[in-house]
Amino acid sequence: MSNTEPLNSQFSAIEHKIERLVEISKSLQAANVDLHNKIKQLEEELHRRNESVKRHDEEKAFIRSRIDNLLAKLEGVTRS
Repeated sequence: MSNTEPLNSQFSAIEHKIERLVEISKSLQAANVDLHNKIKQLEEELHRRNESVKRHDEEKAFIRSRIDNLLAKLEGVTRS
């Protein structure tokens, strides 16, 4: 019987290590899911901000065009 005690002890140690690895694996999987969700959230926010910047640039170009047209009309009036 004393021959099986070291073997039982070794199996217990292996079981404990495997249980710990399973716990670590589950924890890492949960962290991975959280990180993927955060990436998705940040990508969506970046997309919204890029769209906002694009709209702002378009509005700015439109306003610049209108101002340039008005200035051209004013120059035409002052030259007359």
